Amino acid sequence: MSILGKSVSGYLENASWIRRMFEEGAKLKEEYGAENVCDFSLGNPDLPAPPAVAEGLRQFCEHAGEPFAFGYMPNGGFPALRQKLAQHLSRQQGITLDASCVILTCGAAGGLNAFLRAVLNPGDEVLTFAPYFVEYGFYCENHQGKLKPVPSNPETFAPDLGALEQAIDEKSRVVLINSPHNPTGAIYNKKDLAAIANLLENKSQEYGHPIWLCADEPYRFLTYDGTAVPSALAIYPYAVSISSLSKNLSLPGERVGWIALSPRMREKDELMAALTLTNRILGFVNPPVIGQHILDHAMDAGVDIEVYAARRKAMAEVLKEAGYEFRMPAGAFYFFPRAPGGDDVAFVRELVKERILAVPGAGFGWPGHFRLAFCVDEEVIRRAAPGFSRARAAMERN
Repeated sequence: MSILGKSVSGYLENASWIRRMFEEGAKLKEEYGAENVCDFSLGNPDLPAPPAVAEGLRQFCEHAGEPFAFGYMPNGGFPALRQKLAQHLSRQQGITLDASCVILTCGAAGGLNAFLRAVLNPGDEVLTFAPYFVEYGFYCENHQGKLKPVPSNPETFAPDLGALEQAIDEKSRVVLINSPHNPTGAIYNKKDLAAIANLLENKSQEYGHPIWLCADEPYRFLTYDGTAVPSALAIYPYAVSISSLSKNLSLPGERVGWIALSPRMREKDELMAALTLTNRILGFVNPPVIGQHILDHAMDAGVDIEVYAARRKAMAEVLKEAGYEFRMPAGAFYFFPRAPGGDDVAFVRELVKERILAVPGAGFGWPGHFRLAFCVDEEVIRRAAPGFSRARAAMERN
């Protein structure tokens, strides 16, 4: 007799490959020592939070003994922080926002769930370009929606606009994009984003309801070689941007994020009222008081992205020397090379023999590749070089 619902039982049987490899890594580290394992499985930033975070904490502690220091607040977050965040995002997105356009959430994941709960009807489809972050599917099913993957360009991982147009139908409700992209590091350029917006405007008119463009942007701050990330909010009225301070401030455990709405949206106030409700009834209510105070103090701070740039260079050198096929990531902290022999699961198992942890592309809906998170010390990347070479040679012998 099962004590679980059928859907969750199925989730457990097909658990995230990212978490599986993370757990595999814990076993390897216990057996061989952490210093003897090269773990590229989880996008958990290792850089320390910038000094502004600690300073914000110290300032908060000075007032922690006051009445209501940890009390309830408006469900959208502290009003002054929302206004300050709106000004920050106006500079980032290149469009004028005010506090009515912004709501604070429990991380980007909480924001995505609050948004999908607000706009989905049972059976609605959310389209996203494969490869994609696997939990998107769970988030959709949380709210009786269905994730519908659309293939990206197999060589560049840019959005395949023809495939997107073919995939959109009367059930389409949201197009969910992630740029800079996990797992490929691709960045969608302004021309492609404008083409997506134009397509959604036409399809929205055809089907008589808005098709939302949702930009999941936790890696927006992390780009290389001067590459720009264009703003969805500036080009499409039914666009939302969802992000967090998890990566740019190295605070993934603090769970502070936000949703920003295009000010061009006629029904902006209606959507914001719905998000304020769903943020509450899903049990999030709002981010922690401490996290909001950190964001208030450290909003314009960030980790040193030159460290990530150096690691990117080191990983590219290691992979190139070992003979792997890959595209240089334009953003984020992931490589997505081709798996030698084509069987990504078998290859990842071969890497485990070398005490190297990666995630198979099958975990992102894109078999034949594997993901490496280079948010680790450069010494770990360099130390993995012989193992990468041996694993590739072993696959060629098989």
